[in-house]
Amino acid sequence: MAAPGEFELIRRYFAAARCAARRDGVALGIGDDCALLQLPASEQLAISTDSLVAGVHFPHDPDPALLAQRALGTAASDLAAMGAAPLAFTLALTLPDAEPDWLAAFAAGLEQMAAACQLSLIGGDTTRGPLNLNITVFGRVPAGQALTRSGAQVGDLLCIGGPTGEAAAALPLVLGERTAAGAHDARLLERYWHPQPQLALGLALRGRASAALDVSDGLLADCGHIAASSGVRLLIEAARVPLSAALRAAAGEQALSCALSGGDDYVLAFTLPAQALAALQAAAPYFHVIGRVTAGQGVVLLDAEGHEITPARAGYQHFGGPDGQA
Repeated sequence: MAAPGEFELIRRYFAAARCAARRDGVALGIGDDCALLQLPASEQLAISTDSLVAGVHFPHDPDPALLAQRALGTAASDLAAMGAAPLAFTLALTLPDAEPDWLAAFAAGLEQMAAACQLSLIGGDTTRGPLNLNITVFGRVPAGQALTRSGAQVGDLLCIGGPTGEAAAALPLVLGERTAAGAHDARLLERYWHPQPQLALGLALRGRASAALDVSDGLLADCGHIAASSGVRLLIEAARVPLSAALRAAAGEQALSCALSGGDDYVLAFTLPAQALAALQAAAPYFHVIGRVTAGQGVVLLDAEGHEITPARAGYQHFGGPDGQA
């Protein structure tokens, strides 16, 4: 089968997909020079762009269906972090070659994640070059209710939406450094390739959480962003950080280090006034209190006796080392 040209590629694999159908808030989708979004005056548009580059964010020659799911899932996580309801996304896809089988699998994976996130594909671009994906997601949030990183207050609780570290523990499997064996490894690979943005939790945090973000570069590093933006210090109690059975099985004594410093988890970290805890537990029971907000600056890790622990590394940053040091 001959490789499709650019416009035939778009028509065959993307414009005809179920996720490209119009939905509430999308006045015009694929087919014109721009898409049109229509929101009432009482709502704001939340926008976030993510780029994924072969060899940096995922290995070369990945399974295209898994790659599509990972790319859209990680992008949609930013909407959850802002408490935004998902609306639409665009895809700019750079490909070395337009291989029909690869494109069909990629489109199927994209369709699966778009349906799970309730996102409509409204446009994008295709070009030739090294494999690269750029996804922009759009969400809607009532005016003044978006969650930010800058609202944490002294006395708030520090919480996370689930276990961290599993995607980091999956890297040896993803990179082919060891072979997957058993349910624990399957769980780790699932967390890496099929991240589940916590959109429902993000909605439940509206009007309750004081600050929030999603954990992409490591729990310590990302909590540092809340601390810096809010002008406070976050205390994390090591004993309260949830460690899954799969992470313990894969990482052993390094499980806590993975949970604190490993990236690509895409669970929400947030601060919460203590008086809002019971109501949030009733609305969204699957989260963990791991610390508190105090006066000061930065992030401090505490052992069971309340003594400070110095972690081996904090997290990942581009254009620096794994701890973000240039």
